Order: sequence, then C-alpha cells, then structure tokens
Amino acid sequence: MKFENPILFFVCALGVFNGILVSLYFLLLNKQKRVQNFLFGLLTLFLSLRIGKSVYVIFTNREERDLLIIQIGLSACFLIGVSLFYYLKSSIENRKTIPKSWVLHFVSLVVVIVTVGLLKPYQRDPLFWNSFFVWFIYSVWGVYLLASAFLIRGSIKKCFRKENSCTTSEYWLIAVLLANILIFSAYIIGYFYMYLIGTITFSFVFYGLLIFFIFRKNRETIFQDIPEKYATKRIDDQEAKELLNTLIRLMEEECLYKDTDIKLQKIAKRIHVSGHKLSQLLNDNLGKNFTTFVNDYRIAEAKRLLQEEQKITLEAIGFEAGFSSKSSFYATFKKVVGKTPSEYQKQYK
Repeated sequence: MKFENPILFFVCALGVFNGILVSLYFLLLNKQKRVQNFLFGLLTLFLSLRIGKSVYVIFTNREERDLLIIQIGLSACFLIGVSLFYYLKSSIENRKTIPKSWVLHFVSLVVVIVTVGLLKPYQRDPLFWNSFFVWFIYSVWGVYLLASAFLIRGSIKKCFRKENSCTTSEYWLIAVLLANILIFSAYIIGYFYMYLIGTITFSFVFYGLLIFFIFRKNRETIFQDIPEKYATKRIDDQEAKELLNTLIRLMEEECLYKDTDIKLQKIAKRIHVSGHKLSQLLNDNLGKNFTTFVNDYRIAEAKRLLQEEQKITLEAIGFEAGFSSKSSFYATFKKVVGKTPSEYQKQYK
C-alpha cells in the first residue's frame, strides 16, 4: 500500500533528513573529537537509515521499489542496538578511546549482516528477510535495549528518588534510551497494525530530544568534555552527602542567599572545600550550577514574603530575598515560577 498524504510525507521525511544531517555532523564535522559524540553519530545514522527505508517503502509503489534500499535499511537496524549500548557505556565511563574489544564486537556484527546480505540478498530472497530474519534483527535490537537499560539502571533509580539528584547528562542518556524504546515499540506495533507509526514516532522523538537539549540547563555537559578542573574523580557518595547536608544547613541557618554579592568561593571556604569541588558537587549531585542553586533559595524566600507581607513593595521583597535588582528579581521569578511576583501575590490577597 502506498501513502500519498503530503503532510505525512513531510513529517516523516523531515525527521529522516535532519537525522542524517545530525549524524554527519557528529561523525565528520564536530570539533569535539569525543568517543561519545562519534558513537552518538553512528546511532543517529543507523536510526535514520532504518526510518528512511520505512519512508521509502510507505511512499512508493511496490513495483517501483529498489530492493537494495530495503536491505540497507534492515541492515542498519541490526546495528542500532549495539551503537546505543556503547554510546551509553562510553558516556557513563567517560571513555577517551574506543577499546579494541568494542571494535571487535561491532565488527563481528557488521560481518554477520554483510555476510547474510551477500549470501541471501533481499532481491533474491525477500521471504527470508520478511519472515525469519527481520525478527532476528528486532530480537538483537531488543536484547541491546535491555542491556542498555541495565547499564544505566543507577541513573534511572536516581530519577525516582525523593532527592532526585540526576545530572543533565544522566537525564540525556535516559531520554536517548527512552527514545529508542519508543521507536522499537512503534515498529513492533506497526508490524501488526500500522507500519507508518514507526516513522512518525522517530520524527516526534527526534524533535523531542532537540527541545530537551535546547531548554535543559547545563546542556554543554552533554556533548563536550568536562573542563579539566572538573575532570577529577567523581566525589564519593558518602562525602557528597555530608557536604550537601553541611551546605544546606549553612544556607538555611545563616540565610547566606540574602547576600546580594555572595560568591561561590566564599561559600566553598565555609564548608572547607575548593571552589572547583563545590561547583562539581552542585553539578554532579543536584544538576545545578551555583547561580541556580542560590536563586532557588531566593525564590523560596520571595514566595514566603509575597504570601505573608502584603504591605511591603515588590521591589523591597526582591532585595530582602537576596536579588541585586528589581529586574533580576522579576526575570528570575517569572522564569522559575511561571508568574510575575505581582501575579503570584494576588492569589494570596
């Protein structure tokens, strides 16, 4: 069956086109020559080729199809899972080079899919590919999805804890895994019901990840190396917990956030660590930079004052909470709360 809806074609094809551009950027043009970026480029390329094959099949007549394109798309699908797994593994281990064992593992899968393609090309034996082998391909993809979920299980658990201390990079890895699970599920469902669902899911997932990247704080940590001053070993969990307890107690008991000129180095000195270590503590364990951390306290204080002090001017409340100017108070409050200070106060009058 051939679809001829131009809007559907645009939605599906645009996702594939942009996916290929992104993959080429990370594989060839990205100045950050990182293992993680290269593997992310491979993952995006194989996904785009697989989805591109679906778009080609859906929007062309059966008799006009080039069966080699279909074979290439299915072959790319065979390598999606392993690319995802090693992308996640290289990210959580902060790999600087690709181990030989990974290369051998990846090459062995390439050899398998190329050998099958040469011995049983799709053009000569489409029944083999569409019945038995396609399920073998999806099974391999599914196994790597399970392995990937197990690999980042620690980050997934952190997201559901009360203190929720996931970093931006951890949220990104979880989002990439979830995106692959959605695409995989869409293709399984589409095989029995509506084949088009897989291509549409890819487009929505692709732009969902793009929106996540654009609007997430500390997004520079996703595709760039951590600066050398933060590249030391991650702070031990027990030490981090103790430091955070000390920091929070200090902020709440002495209200240091009310100091409009408070500096990271000043607070670091109070808890007896370096400024670099304090910055690392906040980023790794709270997913926040220093400014965001302090402003969260200021916003909480401003909300309390707005509720309880109806006769004080809004500008005075901003200064009392620790903001250095009326404009910074209004802008930060609106960004965090979603309302202006006056709009927020009205609901308590």
